[in-house]
Amino acid sequence: MQLLNQAVVTEHLNMQAAIDAIEAMLHQQAAHPEWVKAPERLVIETFSEDDKHSSGSHLSMPATIYDGEKEYTAVKLVTICPDNPNRDMPTTTALITVSDNDTGAILAIMDGIYITQVRTAALSGIATKYMAKPDCQSVAVVGCGGMAYEQLHAVLTVRPEIKTVYLWNRSSEGAEQFKTRFERDYSQWKVELSICKDINDAICVADIINVATRATEGLFDSEHIKSEVHINAVGAYQPSMKEISNEVIANSDMVVVDDLVGSRHEAGDLIQAHDSEDCTWTWSDLSGDLQALVTKEIVKSEPGITLFKSVGAASFDAAVALYVAKQAKQKAFGAAVDW
Repeated sequence: MQLLNQAVVTEHLNMQAAIDAIEAMLHQQAAHPEWVKAPERLVIETFSEDDKHSSGSHLSMPATIYDGEKEYTAVKLVTICPDNPNRDMPTTTALITVSDNDTGAILAIMDGIYITQVRTAALSGIATKYMAKPDCQSVAVVGCGGMAYEQLHAVLTVRPEIKTVYLWNRSSEGAEQFKTRFERDYSQWKVELSICKDINDAICVADIINVATRATEGLFDSEHIKSEVHINAVGAYQPSMKEISNEVIANSDMVVVDDLVGSRHEAGDLIQAHDSEDCTWTWSDLSGDLQALVTKEIVKSEPGITLFKSVGAASFDAAVALYVAKQAKQKAFGAAVDW
């Protein structure tokens, strides 16, 4: 069994590999639905909002994947701690196990923080690849927390022609920290990062908007965005949360989710839009899911606003974790432990 800490996972997992692993899994799942099994994740809310704690959550996410030769199980355990940035710790902590279903032997135990960040971002990268217009020049990053780094990295991976990035965060300090770290750690991307004090200044000229916040109401309306903008929304992972306004959702020509079942229970933006008497959008207007997009069951045919909403599913984590576990076995990285 290989023990893989965050440094090892980060060293041996790149964004393109994660994108490729997820796309391959989606094609495989479309051709053989029984090869990938991922029950809806268990979510337990932690703490009540008070002076000492922000409310968070614990998630248990199992999935099995048959790759045509062998079947594996990956289980991710996640705890979301909104107060952790004040402790200089990541908001999301996670651990993933990968086992061989023939024998039950655990092949790897790995830190899941980076895998969570990368697989979430990879989903947006895949959506951007198929939904955003091909000549994108700029990105707006709305919310400069931990998820935003890889989110931008994924978009730049599939749209390397992008030259300008606009940053907006509720605290200007967070945007400054993002700019400094991204320029240092992602120096392969020769982009100009510009901090905006007003969110509308960040989004008004952007071809792509990445949104990753804990907002509880829509952050912008259609009048402030381009008519052909693509939006990746990965925050608002609970029904009570919302970062994309009903007006933007209703005016989107294409709305795609990563997971059909999970989105109906967790995608606060879409749940609230559907439930609102003042919004014309309903679940029947949903274009489809990421699998349908990748297999071209659905395609973008007309110019207009496109929206990708991600809530996460265990199958995506499993695809990336299985890739890392196989690489660790093949290349013998990490710490080998008898179990």
